[in-house]
Amino acid sequence: MAWLYLIFAGLSEMLGVTFMNWALHARKWWLWALMILAFTFSFGGLELALNTLPMGTAYAVWTGIGAAGGVITGMLFFHESKDWRKILWVIVILSATMGLKLIS
Repeated sequence: MAWLYLIFAGLSEMLGVTFMNWALHARKWWLWALMILAFTFSFGGLELALNTLPMGTAYAVWTGIGAAGGVITGMLFFHESKDWRKILWVIVILSATMGLKLIS
């Protein structure tokens, strides 16, 4: 169950960053509210995961999901570069994240 909490936390982190970017551009109060809610879920999920998982592994997986998800979201929704090297490094981040899960 801890891994599900951690995945949920990482996806919420990615969603929070996405709402932050939209809020900075659109200047809508409800986007800021959604950002705060997403980050609250992110930290809450991380807290629940840390009750069972080692801190180093949980934090690395959480930030890996957030970082890779942020890059993918930027490419899909914010017209950021889709250079093959960027995609390669996202694959490396996700592979390392999965590797940490396999050895934990």
